Amino acid sequence: MKTIFPRLLFISALLLGATPPTHAQDLGAIRARMEQRIGQIDTLKTQGVLGENNRGFLEVRSGDDQGVAAAENADRSSVYAALAKKTGASAEAVGKARAKQIAAASAKGVWVQLENGQWTKK
Repeated sequence: MKTIFPRLLFISALLLGATPPTHAQDLGAIRARMEQRIGQIDTLKTQGVLGENNRGFLEVRSGDDQGVAAAENADRSSVYAALAKKTGASAEAVGKARAKQIAAASAKGVWVQLENGQWTKK
């Protein structure tokens, strides 16, 4: 899928950066979990079940598939917090910046939330 490479690149760039040794193992585990979910998430997004909100997190758009979204969002939250600590930004700012990258890289037909809160299909 079109979204796999940019996501892997983002995860790798973050996790290969200068992270404190105590967090490197945790971030490595997060990376592995996120990589394992990419295919499932992309499928659910193209089916319209999941969408990407304007804060950098997944939202369930239809159905009741909370599990994969909750797991991914927990890991994204950890990644955003680590990036915020590393850069001096807030985790919220990191998430919003990431949301823009995700929206730009999303495949056609995927639900994305605009900055103004409105949902649209790309």
